[in-house]
This record gives sequence, C-alpha cells and structure tokens, in this order.
Amino acid sequence: MSDRSSVAPVDEVVGWLAAARDILVLTGAGISTDSGIPDFRGPNGVWTRDPQAAKLFTLDAYVADPAIRRLAWLGRRDHPAWSAQPNAAHTSLVELERSGRLAAIVTQNIDGLHQRAGNSPDKVIEIHGTMSEVECLNCDDRTGMDEALVRVAAGEDDPDCRRCGGILKAATISFGQSLHEPTLRRAVRAAQSCDLLIAVGTSLTVQPAASLVEVAATAGARVVIVNAAATPYDPIADAVLREPIGTVLPVLLGAPS
Repeated sequence: MSDRSSVAPVDEVVGWLAAARDILVLTGAGISTDSGIPDFRGPNGVWTRDPQAAKLFTLDAYVADPAIRRLAWLGRRDHPAWSAQPNAAHTSLVELERSGRLAAIVTQNIDGLHQRAGNSPDKVIEIHGTMSEVECLNCDDRTGMDEALVRVAAGEDDPDCRRCGGILKAATISFGQSLHEPTLRRAVRAAQSCDLLIAVGTSLTVQPAASLVEVAATAGARVVIVNAAATPYDPIADAVLREPIGTVLPVLLGAPS
C-alpha cells in the first residue's frame, strides 16, 4: 500500500463529503458503542476484558464444545442489542441516504441498528451476517432468533434444529467460517464504484471487510477513516479523524447531532 495520507481539517472533509455523489460507508463496532453495545478490541472491549470470550465466536470451538454453545446462547439471550437504540451516528447515515448520496452501508455489525435507525434494508450490506436469525450448520435452515430464544427461556440450553437435529448458531460469521459470497461480491462492487469511502468505528483488522478500503482507494475514491485508534489502512487514507464518532459523524455529514 502506498502512503497517501494527509492531515485534513474537519471542515475540509465536510467539503469532500458534500461534493461526493456515491458515498460508501464501512461501519464497525465503534459506531454502536454510544448505543451501549461494547466493541471487541477497544479498552473496554469484550475481548480486551475477557480474551477467552473469543472462543464463543470461533466456529471450531462452537461446534466441538457444547459448553461453549450453552454460553453463546446465554450471551445471545442477554445481548444489549435487543434493547439498544440507534445513536446520532446512525441517524446521520439515514440523513445521508435521504440526500441521495449514499451508495451503501457495508457493516461489520450484526446488531441491526442501521435498519432500526431508518436506513433502507437494501442499502445495508451485512457482511458479517445478522443476529436476528439463526441457521442450522447441517441443513442451512434459517429461522428467527426470537423463536430460538423462546426455547432457551423454556429450558433448552443448546436448542437444536427442528428440521434435522443439527447444531444451531446465530446467522453471523464466526472466525473460521466463510463469508456469504454474493454478499461479499456486492460489497466489493460498491467499493469499486464509490467516489468516497468513509470507514467508521472499525479497527480494519478483520479481512476481507477491511480490504474494501484498499479496493476503493485503488479505484480512485477518497478514503476517510474515523476511528479512535490507529488502523493498518491509515497510511492510504486521505484523512484520519480521531474525534468521537457520535459527535463528528453528524458534523461531517451535515446532519443534526
């Protein structure tokens, strides 16, 4: 990656965003922390506080160990996303869509807050899946998460597939699990055709989602990164902003904070 980074003031970045016609937004866990959903790698992240928690998100461990699955189901039951509300950063992206300049939101999040805020589902590319559904790892049957959690509440600590008896898992991408190829292709096309990509609240360490930044830059798009900590893609960004997401994103997009 060649270094093309610059120190651009916020008002200059505001101008870039105002002039852009096809803006791709790549969001990570950092956009949802103001909604009460902890990130993974930040100072108070899930894995920072408990490194063993990563096993809950690793496919091999999940399949091999019923105890891991039982813990995972408790985590799904108690996940803060069920009661979380979209924050100012989410609603600013709704305003961006209303302006007609949003190409798509590629989100690494599984919480559904972009749609709950008001973004059109067809504009949101959930590259890591969704926690609102469960899938059978044997027969690929999909059902609603609410149905599975009713079974958990009734005493099933590791509910199985009612169609084939296979292992059920949230319809999310775990470590060791392949992304849904049509979803990935759609995200890549959006990165290739946008004129500006803004990455918000993501460490840009998880591939292939992080590589969308380089795809966009190579195609000639401006790149803006808004994240509290440094990322591997900072050197190729046109601007890197460290301000709080819920404060700066509405300013960048001209939306009320």
